[in-house]
Amino acid sequence: MSVNSHPLTVAVVGATGVVGRTMIQVLAERQFPVGELRLLASGRSAGSTVSAAGRTMTVEEATPDAFAGVDIALFSAGTEVSRELAPEAAARGCTVIDNSNAWRMEPNVPLIVSQVNPGDAEWHEGIIANPNCSTMQLVPVLMAIRDTVGIDRVVVDTYQSVSGTGAEALSELETQIRAHVAGEPKVATVYPHPIAFNVLPEIDVFLDNGYTREEWKIVTESRKILHLPELRISCTAVRVPVFVSHSEAVHVETTRPMSPAEARAAFAAVPGVIVMDDPETHTYPIATQAAGKDEVFVGRVRTDSSVERGLAFWVVSDNLRKGAATNAVEIAEGLIERGWVKARSRRRTEAGVGEGA
Repeated sequence: MSVNSHPLTVAVVGATGVVGRTMIQVLAERQFPVGELRLLASGRSAGSTVSAAGRTMTVEEATPDAFAGVDIALFSAGTEVSRELAPEAAARGCTVIDNSNAWRMEPNVPLIVSQVNPGDAEWHEGIIANPNCSTMQLVPVLMAIRDTVGIDRVVVDTYQSVSGTGAEALSELETQIRAHVAGEPKVATVYPHPIAFNVLPEIDVFLDNGYTREEWKIVTESRKILHLPELRISCTAVRVPVFVSHSEAVHVETTRPMSPAEARAAFAAVPGVIVMDDPETHTYPIATQAAGKDEVFVGRVRTDSSVERGLAFWVVSDNLRKGAATNAVEIAEGLIERGWVKARSRRRTEAGVGEGA
């Protein structure tokens, strides 16, 4: 997609990470109007190089002054960095789109999925949050049900790839596979147990309520994005030995009856959602086919006969692209199309908050 706009100064924070590199790739693929691209990372990574826009670029250290003159900053550098630097960037007139957990549940920070609630970005105060990757692929299909027949309850089990943890996890899975083939012990350092040929029902830390933080993110973020603060939703998040793409088994109790055919039609009407559902030909979404794509894929749509007005279906999406990088760029495109970038910066400048503040 090409956005009709004057070239902007864009920063990518966490440019050496898996998601940061994907953000750079997506900016180029979608012909985002980048006039100047600044690649930023921690002091430890500063000085390293990244391939971007057909050339090799040097990564600079992410400091407050690095955001002077930046229009939009895409952050994927972790919660601590975002907590520290996102307000600094916003104070310099930059619009921050943050991929960490730092700001998602802050009342004054919009939490956006591009095809679900783009209008919420209008009230941003310089920072916009990108949801958790598992939430990202779930809410477009839940929106379709909400808008058609209503939602009473959701139960979702996620099967999440190791790329959601980062480059070290990708390397560890491959190393463990090689060790297994060679008949050697599989050593775990990233996860509490070996992930190769295994399934771990633990993602992030355990909370006092028995959920993991990853599971609770899906609960609270879905409520905020869908504007359903009382939504009954439960999640079990599972790490699986897959390199890229998250999968989800979703069970929904609807407010009014909805047939599988009606559900497929509602899903297919959502931009960026593709229905793949033909059991006779073994057609349904799988992780390897979703990898490298920007869409959310839905299949195995059927009646859940264990409850009244029940639906069950399977959702798969590339967690690095739509689950993180692509949604961030789509948010930025929406800001430009609606004039919510420069207008926001002008108001900050008029209020006396400008570069170097």
